[in-house]
Amino acid sequence: MADYQPPAAAAVAELLAALRPDDRGLVAAIAQDCDTGKVLTLAWMNREAIDKTLATGRVTYFSRSRQKLWLKGETSGNFQYLRNIAVDCDGDALLLKVARDGPACHTGADSCFFRSFAPVSAGDVDAAV
Repeated sequence: MADYQPPAAAAVAELLAALRPDDRGLVAAIAQDCDTGKVLTLAWMNREAIDKTLATGRVTYFSRSRQKLWLKGETSGNFQYLRNIAVDCDGDALLLKVARDGPACHTGADSCFFRSFAPVSAGDVDAAV
């Protein structure tokens, strides 16, 4: 999207300093639709994927199975465009608020979280913790 402006170098440095990647150099990246708040996918990013995403505004992930960068939408045309990025309190996960061209999931589903199971009551959750 043409209106993307890469963040200032100081903001990028602050973001990178807050990260605590795992021993493979990866952090979890949760993509969320910036308009609806719907959770779209969970993927992984390394430093190079983060750098490319911030530089271009098009979300790039790291594929653990293929061991290479993956520009979301490169083959499907369903690009994700960065609108906001936040780091969780532990520094091991990113929340990417994105605009998008189409479905998030490789199956064609709107979100990768389309399989719903029986609801758990609040009492069940408390008992399990």
